[in-house]
Amino acid sequence: MVSHEYAPRTTAGRDGLDALLAHPRSAVVAIDFDGTLAPIVPDPDTARAHPDVVPALAALAPKVAAIAVITGRPAGTAVRHGGFAGVPGLEHLVVLGHYGAERWDAATGTVSAPAPHPGVATVRAELPGVLAGFDLWNDTYIEEKGRAVAVHTRRARDPQAAFETLRDPLSELAARHGLIVEPGRLVLELRPPGVDKGVALTEYVREVGAESVLYAGDDLGDLPAFAAVEKLRSDGVPGLLVAADTVVPELADRADLLVEGPAELAAFFSVLAQRL
Repeated sequence: MVSHEYAPRTTAGRDGLDALLAHPRSAVVAIDFDGTLAPIVPDPDTARAHPDVVPALAALAPKVAAIAVITGRPAGTAVRHGGFAGVPGLEHLVVLGHYGAERWDAATGTVSAPAPHPGVATVRAELPGVLAGFDLWNDTYIEEKGRAVAVHTRRARDPQAAFETLRDPLSELAARHGLIVEPGRLVLELRPPGVDKGVALTEYVREVGAESVLYAGDDLGDLPAFAAVEKLRSDGVPGLLVAADTVVPELADRADLLVEGPAELAAFFSVLAQRL
């Protein structure tokens, strides 16, 4: 094991960590961004990776097969906010943005992506009217994500009540235009169907030919990736599931290892890099 402090609490998690330690060159480490590498903040435009994150990843990356950041943000935004470009040790980092619809490769410094879903532009135009209809236009924040759009309720007088009020109306709006709603911590994201972190992770693991996988996340949008690791386990690929926060019980209850936020996750990666 890495250390007693970071010992997984499940047999499957211990098997996953043991496999990574035994054969790191065939292991994929995949990580969510917001809430996992970057602290949650009221304004998502100000979110930045914790200062310990990039050094920890740069120490770990050369010792494993691959590191992938899988996020709902545009790939380029995650790269900028993470400070991942041009970092020695991260020459082969991959950022899978918009739940895998976009891909940034550190090796080339370029983003590849298909054409955006037409429903996103229509939903973006209709959102102000929907929010105003519930007297929440001034109390919410709309995050433009290019291939998706997200409504944050952290600025509302009662953030959780605003979240619950908007959940069904935004789901109906999304459905009318061929989109789905991805709920998170006080955020509702309207995005195209057919892509999620589980699909992105599974495809990347297969691309790399990984023989073990670690995934770390903190929110509801990470549940598909957790499910993907569980499926890989059933197919004989050991995996370790890390919850970077305990705020979301649906995630924390399924995790093999619990850490308290980006700083402690970075510390775990640093210890892991030293052990390897």
